[in-house]
Amino acid sequence: MSVRIDATDRKILAALQADAAQSLDEIAKTVGSSKTPVWNRIRKMREAGIIGQQTVVLDAEALGFEACFFVLIRTSEHDAEWQGRFLKALKSRPEVQEAHRLAGDIDYILKVRVQNARAYDTFYQALISEVKVHNVTALLSMEEIKSTVALPL
Repeated sequence: MSVRIDATDRKILAALQADAAQSLDEIAKTVGSSKTPVWNRIRKMREAGIIGQQTVVLDAEALGFEACFFVLIRTSEHDAEWQGRFLKALKSRPEVQEAHRLAGDIDYILKVRVQNARAYDTFYQALISEVKVHNVTALLSMEEIKSTVALPL
């Protein structure tokens, strides 16, 4: 389903990105509309897949996940069977917050959130026991400067 996005839709999306828990009344006030039209627009954007899963952002460090690693993976395997095993291994590990297939010298980059370096090593050992990789480089993030899932509407 294709939906055209206008300025009001963008205001609604910006309000939801800022705080999806706010009430319809608050969103309507922010965008200069009433509740029913705002709800109808949100419903249409959900049905069209523009608005996806709604969730809560947790504080990783407050929950003991103090180490964030960016893992660069090179592989000499590129067949469908290997890729299927690799994707299954990544999807089964909650430590992997993001995974991207790249163009260039590095094949994949992962964002892995764990308690500490020992927990990362456990993750690493489990991953390489399931799938063959040519080279793995782990980069420890010393400081998170910016992190957002908000799109620049």
